[in-house]
Amino acid sequence: MNKFIYRGSQKLRCGYTTGSCAAGAAKAAAEMLLSGKKCEQISLMTPAGIPLTLDIRDVQLRAHSASCAIQKDSGDDPDVTNGILIYAAVQKAASGIVITGGTGIGTVTKPGLNQPAGASAINSTPRRMITEAVTEIAQKYKYTGGFHVEISAPEGTAIAKRTFNPRMGIEGGISIIGTTGIVEPMSDRAIIETIRTEANMRHAAGYRNLVLTVGNYSEQFVQMSLPDLSEKCVMTSNFIGDALDIGVSLGFARILLIGHIGKLVKLGSGIMNTHSAYADGRMETLIACGALAGVQRDILMQIVDCVTTDAALEILCTDPAAEQTLDILAERIDSYLHARVKAQAEAGAIIFSNQHNLLLKTKYADRILQAVTEEK
Repeated sequence: MNKFIYRGSQKLRCGYTTGSCAAGAAKAAAEMLLSGKKCEQISLMTPAGIPLTLDIRDVQLRAHSASCAIQKDSGDDPDVTNGILIYAAVQKAASGIVITGGTGIGTVTKPGLNQPAGASAINSTPRRMITEAVTEIAQKYKYTGGFHVEISAPEGTAIAKRTFNPRMGIEGGISIIGTTGIVEPMSDRAIIETIRTEANMRHAAGYRNLVLTVGNYSEQFVQMSLPDLSEKCVMTSNFIGDALDIGVSLGFARILLIGHIGKLVKLGSGIMNTHSAYADGRMETLIACGALAGVQRDILMQIVDCVTTDAALEILCTDPAAEQTLDILAERIDSYLHARVKAQAEAGAIIFSNQHNLLLKTKYADRILQAVTEEK
C-alpha cells in the first residue's frame, strides 16, 4: 500500500485492517463463484474513502463454492497480525447474507463487546464491508439469491495468544476489526511529539487553557455537548500523562481533560497511559471505589467478570451506592491529576458515558470549562 502519514518527522506507511482483508477476500470469492473464473486481484473501497487493490492468494474454485485469501499488510505498524492470510469461503444461499467465523476466528464469550456473546468476533464495520462487497458482486451478475460467507485465519488461534483477546472474553482466535479499513502506524514517540506540536500551536496562538481529548468518543462528545471547544482540543490518544506534562512544560494555566469512562476510569488508580498493553485496572478501580462507597459484595463480585466499563455500570447502577461510587472515582481522578501537574497548573476532568447518560466532573472542571469557553 502506498499511502503514508507523518508522525512528527517520521514518514510511515499505512496498511489495511483484517476487516479489509476479509471484505476483499469475500468480494473476490463471490466474483469467482458467480463468474466461474479465477481472478488475481480485487478492488475494494474502504470506509475511509481510500481504495485498495488487493492481491488474491490460494484460490479454490468449486461448483458450488469459492474461497481465497488476502494477506494482511499492517504497513509500518507493529501489528501481530501482519502478514497472515485472511480467508473467505463463499457459498450460495436461498436469501440473505450470513457471515460466520471459521478456523482461527475468535468467539465472543462475554457481554459488552462489539458483538453479542456466542457470535464470531467479526466486528460490525467489517460485517458491513463484507455485506456491501458481496452485494456489489450480486448486482453485477444480476444474482438475486443470498450468500453464506465464512471468514477464517489459519494462524489466528496461535496469534491470538499474543493479544489481549483471551482476557477480553474472546476465545479461540483473532478478531476481525477496523472502523476505517486502514491501519495508521502508531509510533509512541511520534504521537507524543504530535501532541506537543499541537499544544504548542494553541499556546502560540495565545491560549492559556489547554483542552485534551482522548479519542473519537471524546471528540464526538465535544462536538455534540461542547461545540465551542471543538477547535481548541488536542487529542492525546492513550498518552494522558505525557500530555499533562506537555501542558505544564508549555506554561498552560489550566488543563481540562475530556474522556469516556472506559479510558478515564484508569486514572482513578493513577494509570496515566491508558493503552491496555500498559495496564488495565478498570474493574479493580470501580470495585475499589464501590467498596469504599458500601456497594453490596455480590454486586462487586459481578463487576469482576465484566469486560467493559459500560457493562460494569449496568450492574453497578442496581446498587443504591452507585452515585457515591462515581463521586469517589471523580475524587480519585482529581487527586491523581493534581499529583501529576504538581501545583504548576489547575487540572480537571469531564468523564462521560453516552450509553448510561453519565456525566462526572472533578472539583475544578466547571471553573476550567468556563475559563476555556471565555477564552477567545
